Amino acid sequence: MNDLSNVRWFKSSKSQGGETCVEAAHLSGGGVGVRDSKLGKSSPVLVFDGPVWDRFTSAVIAGSFDLP
Repeated sequence: MNDLSNVRWFKSSKSQGGETCVEAAHLSGGGVGVRDSKLGKSSPVLVFDGPVWDRFTSAVIAGSFDLP
């Protein structure tokens, strides 16, 4: 289990300051936590290990999830 009490959450620079986006945090051990920004500290957190997160972000950049 990851201790998430002292992690630094950040939003994408693409979010343009919006309230309805996700926040991410780099975790000890190389993982990444992701939560709903509008729920803040009460949001459930999805935790991904580093290689899985890297594959996901590479697929996003490549357009793998773009709608037709």
